[in-house]
Amino acid sequence: MTKRLLSSVFLITILGIIVPAQSIQKYADLGNFNLENGQVIKDCKIGYRTFGKLNDDKSNAILFPTWFGGNSEGLQFLIGPGKLADSTKYFVIAVDALGDGVSSSPSNSKLQPNENFPLFNIRDMVNTQYEFVSKILNLKHLFCVMGGSMGGMQTFQWVVSYPDFMNKAVAWVGSPKLTSYDLLLMHTELQAINTELNCNAPKEDIMKTVADITALNITTPEYRVTHTKSADFETFIHDFHKSFSKEFNVYDWRSQLKAILANDVSFPFKEDMKKAASGVKAKMLIIPSLQDHMVNPNPAINFAKMINAQVLKLNNDCGHLAPGCEIDRVNKVVNQFLDK
Repeated sequence: MTKRLLSSVFLITILGIIVPAQSIQKYADLGNFNLENGQVIKDCKIGYRTFGKLNDDKSNAILFPTWFGGNSEGLQFLIGPGKLADSTKYFVIAVDALGDGVSSSPSNSKLQPNENFPLFNIRDMVNTQYEFVSKILNLKHLFCVMGGSMGGMQTFQWVVSYPDFMNKAVAWVGSPKLTSYDLLLMHTELQAINTELNCNAPKEDIMKTVADITALNITTPEYRVTHTKSADFETFIHDFHKSFSKEFNVYDWRSQLKAILANDVSFPFKEDMKKAASGVKAKMLIIPSLQDHMVNPNPAINFAKMINAQVLKLNNDCGHLAPGCEIDRVNKVVNQFLDK
């Protein structure tokens, strides 16, 4: 297992030994940040790491938001020469999303800890990142925004919320809006968390339940049957439980889960997706997994048609982890797209 589960979008068991790029954790102070729902994150901080060098005209910056449960440390192995974000060509900013335990989150807020932390959504994540990039880093434009899973959701939101702020965008296994199946999955996790919290269950046991739901959906049944023998199941699930209970805070997980449940780039447009898409100016590369059991690929594919985006459809039994199973192909296509 990698250090954070959704670093397992590209599991070490799939990719083999990886030597990641290295960068120190940094923080940007946004002060009291107003959320879309009127609530305020007090003393809001955004975590980030930078890789590569910003060129003289500041035209080579890539923003790389984190996926569900992931942090900027976990993005490092996708950044470097010839990788998804090539730091020899681009100034890569790996940014921690709200609720990931590094940026302002239920687990690290001194003024609004745990249940007292405000409810935020994907647009709030993007709005904090915009303020961070434009006011703290003083960048007036980005070359690209890219991300996978929840990072892909943030990418879709970026191109809709700030259409003039980037040239290109790359989203893999993400979605501009959840389907009823996605809602069912996320609702099930949320219901399990809330029920066990109300019963005062140990936090470690709660995350074991979340781990079970995630393990059931993150790949296809075929992948699990092929890669885990029945005789090895106890070892597999024990390791999965151990990773979850050690790495993830239940309140952080729930906060991002709620943000994902509200994911819909068309909401400010009275849920008219065509209207939301009509304002997109960035050239997009969208990479769905046709056998994704965590994030249904159809909304992303439909959005791609609306904006005439380039699409790379992956069709393997790795499900939500499909990009990791074809990482060489994905790296090649992404880099060709960025180099055009």
